Amino acid sequence: MKKAFILLFAVIAFILIFHEPIMGNIPLNESTEASSSAGEVSLSEDSENNKESSVILTPAATPAPSALPEPTPTPEVFDPYKIISTMSDEELVGQLFLARCPELKDAKEKADKYHLGGYVLFGNHTKNETKESLSEYIADIQRDLPIPMFIAVDEEGGSVTRLSRYSQYRSENFPSPRYLYNKGGMDLILATEKEKCALLKELGFNLNLAPVCDITTDKNAFMYSRSLGENPEITAEYIKETVLLYKSENLGAALKHFPGYGNNRDTHTGIAVDNKTLDELITKDLVPFFSGINNGAQTILVSHTFINSIDENLPATLSPEVIGFLRNEMNFDGVIITDDLYMQAITDLYGASESALMAIDAGCDLLCSTEFEIQYEAVLNALKEGRIKRRCLEESAARVLIWKHKLGLIN
Repeated sequence: MKKAFILLFAVIAFILIFHEPIMGNIPLNESTEASSSAGEVSLSEDSENNKESSVILTPAATPAPSALPEPTPTPEVFDPYKIISTMSDEELVGQLFLARCPELKDAKEKADKYHLGGYVLFGNHTKNETKESLSEYIADIQRDLPIPMFIAVDEEGGSVTRLSRYSQYRSENFPSPRYLYNKGGMDLILATEKEKCALLKELGFNLNLAPVCDITTDKNAFMYSRSLGENPEITAEYIKETVLLYKSENLGAALKHFPGYGNNRDTHTGIAVDNKTLDELITKDLVPFFSGINNGAQTILVSHTFINSIDENLPATLSPEVIGFLRNEMNFDGVIITDDLYMQAITDLYGASESALMAIDAGCDLLCSTEFEIQYEAVLNALKEGRIKRRCLEESAARVLIWKHKLGLIN
């Protein structure tokens, strides 16, 4: 037994010492050769015909890293407060005024002095100018301003035009929307509005105080000839298409006169009171405004009418309840403009300074103002004395600047 064990041990030792490497007897198959060609395993043969060979293992080659694509830059979101944070009180207050333009020769000086948000031009500014001279005046007003101005005009068509009534701007006055609709329907209205946009932009205007959203059915009413004169649905369609057209033309449009004149009297010449129920307003007068808001309208001009179903005590422009209804119930987050605070519906009841402060307190953003020098000083003094919070004015200025950015006035 002992001899057998010694013999077995000697045989095992002989095999371990003299036997060839195990892998040397494994033939190369197709998969092994393929791996070798790919650089995963390299086999070196010592002789032909697959005779004794040794195996050399090498690490797999690391592929060269491919170039990473350049990251797409995230567009910077416009932040109006970056501008507002650099503004003095004087500059901040000025942005909240859409002033009646003084004589053109004085317009640049006053724009610089009061840091105005914009000008409205009227017939006295345009009738004695040519296309070339008017556009030069407008360009001069805008020149070197840190924040470009709104240059606005009432070019509704029909009885309210400041340009096309003069032959140097157009051979014929732009007709009213009512006339155009009766003659050629919505297509003719929109074709005319497109021509109107081209004229305004050619001259340097960036805001038309139109379209008229009012639904007026009484032929003797103040707003009858200026309104489309159709039912709420057709008027809403007109407002929708006009808003979309002006957006495509990159031109400002102001929906007016919120919450609708209806058949009420002219607030240029006295106090007007609307006695409709809130349900009547919602189902009729407000329908075009809802349409404009839902299609991206950026500004709404508010009338001086007393809206008794919302606020019996104050005209719409000075009423926190009416402005709050527009903001909260109708979800409008754009710029709210007052009708001119020099109109008799306001001046019969309030002084110039008082009405400006009341409009700011109500939540209006942009004061349409003939007496802008008086009203600018009133708002500025109220700010410095703490009667108006700067944060309140900043919120309005932010909406104004966002709108200017959307129109391309601020890069």
